[in-house]
Amino acid sequence: MALRHAVLAALLDGEMSGYQLAKTFDVAVSNYWHALPQQLYGELAKLEGEGLITGREVIQQGRPNKRVFTLSEAGRGKLAEFISAGSKPSFIRDDLLVKVRAAEAGSMIDLVEQLEERAEQARGKIALFEKLLRQLRGDLDEQTYLEESPRVGPYLTGLRGRAFEEDTLRWCSHAAEVLRARHASEGARPES
Repeated sequence: MALRHAVLAALLDGEMSGYQLAKTFDVAVSNYWHALPQQLYGELAKLEGEGLITGREVIQQGRPNKRVFTLSEAGRGKLAEFISAGSKPSFIRDDLLVKVRAAEAGSMIDLVEQLEERAEQARGKIALFEKLLRQLRGDLDEQTYLEESPRVGPYLTGLRGRAFEEDTLRWCSHAAEVLRARHASEGARPES
């Protein structure tokens, strides 16, 4: 997957400025694709140059003008090709996991603090996903929304993001508890 596919997918939701796209990535896309705003602006320029999106300038009073982008038919075609292509297995690349693997080589208390910090971040992200999911389904219950909504992709990826963060919260809490207990038991052992 490339950034272009994530941008094209986000533009399925309608016309967006680069700023709006960055906010969308920050809230709704960050669980499966991270991109800095400058990367998004660069990708928008490339996609427009290739005819996969169209841009237009919006004149604003009292603020700088902005450009907004929409998905072109060629962009929809490119997205359809991407959807039809095979997917690679996902993997985790996380420095905190490397640190935990090497726990005995350093301060377990430092690791416990980092795990607790990550758990707190996960709690915050879970709340954001809950809010996003509520906004998407409106007054509908989840099952009705999934059966009747004309577009369920953002909801399904929101569910995955929430599940990922819930799992992160559980794992971080458990790992912190184990390391805290080991640190306490090592401190209670007599010197040999």
